[in-house]
Amino acid sequence: MDFNWSAAVGLFFASALLDAIFALYIVAVNKGQALLAGTMSLITYLLMVVGIVSYVENKWYIVPLALGAFIGSYIIVKREANKKNKKK
Repeated sequence: MDFNWSAAVGLFFASALLDAIFALYIVAVNKGQALLAGTMSLITYLLMVVGIVSYVENKWYIVPLALGAFIGSYIIVKREANKKNKKK
């Protein structure tokens, strides 16, 4: 089980993107935007497969996947909170 740093960085960013898209999916569902929600769901599952295949090869890839997931959610939630605060 070799650990490849470039693969780990790629997984980090893919995971951040995955979680950001999942957060946008939730926003789209809450707003009743069916086409956008369906598209976000499709992209989410496609990106999930990349992560699953990667950490099946090497369990250490779970670390960049988890960190990327945190960053992706954090960015979207902060962005949505900032949008709400600007409307007030």
